[in-house]
Amino acid sequence: MAKTLGSKGRVTIPKRTRDALNLAPRSSVEFAVNKDGELLMHKMDERSGRKPDRFDAARGKADVKWRTDELMALLRGED
Repeated sequence: MAKTLGSKGRVTIPKRTRDALNLAPRSSVEFAVNKDGELLMHKMDERSGRKPDRFDAARGKADVKWRTDELMALLRGED
């Protein structure tokens, strides 16, 4: 969908996009341009001021308590 840039360099983010990124008024976003010249917009984490890490949700959730030597033996295929 095309949008027109206003005289002050502003453009309205379409509702469909705001809803998809769960953006609310005063949300922080980051803009970047990739090597193909496409505009990328990322929602910033309110607490840290950085892009959310896709691994944050999984961090600290493992319920298997491996000892280092047991894990290395498993990874190396040692019996």
